[in-house]
Amino acid sequence: MDRNFARALSLVLKSEGGWSDNHADPGGATMKGVTLATFRRYVKGDASKAELRAITDAQVATVYRRFYWDAVAGAELPDGIDYAVFDFAVNSGPGRAAKYLQAVLGVTQDGRIGPETLAAARAKPAGVIIDALCDARLAFLEKLLTWPNFGRGWSARVAAVRRQALLMSAAPQQTTAAGPPVQAAADGAAPAASPVGGSPATAQAPAAQPGSTRAGAAGILALIALALGSLTAWATYLPCNLFGVLCQ
Repeated sequence: MDRNFARALSLVLKSEGGWSDNHADPGGATMKGVTLATFRRYVKGDASKAELRAITDAQVATVYRRFYWDAVAGAELPDGIDYAVFDFAVNSGPGRAAKYLQAVLGVTQDGRIGPETLAAARAKPAGVIIDALCDARLAFLEKLLTWPNFGRGWSARVAAVRRQALLMSAAPQQTTAAGPPVQAAADGAAPAASPVGGSPATAQAPAAQPGSTRAGAAGILALIALALGSLTAWATYLPCNLFGVLCQ
């Protein structure tokens, strides 16, 4: 979902690193994963390498959101899947990332994530989709001619994406009317409500269940009957105790 953009971007930037101008890299001059061509398209048309190298955090966020996140409908994909597709798009292009997701989902591979793709993504377990997408992504990278140069780093990157995406998919958030999103309980139960103006630690104990109330009443009646029986026996033998008469 769109709330994951900042987190997904921070993870992507850890993989992208800083300045790079490796002739073996088809992307050419790159800063924080932003190529010179992309920088010129979204920030400054005639930018130089020096200007790319001085790119600001705001400019980085603008490029990644417009060129990658929005291109793969990151705001509409389920948690975890959004990040896995986003990172794939950054590494290998939005169109390819979308087509590989569509192949995993078994829908038309047109490279555009629309209603059909989104519905299919929501219909399957996120963990299954993430695993299948990361497997397909790694298989694609292994076939590239540049694998000998970058294969080790790509392999580590896909493994990290898989791990983080699965964590994101396994920790859904629920938005409450009284406050910010809260993490759902491990068993899927909703968090216990707290009193108005109070905190979860001061919440009232849950009301007794009907079954436990009936059991408690029965126990009290049994104690009363036992007490009455003892009192009757004591009254019966009271003359014996007072006058020393042997009671048969």
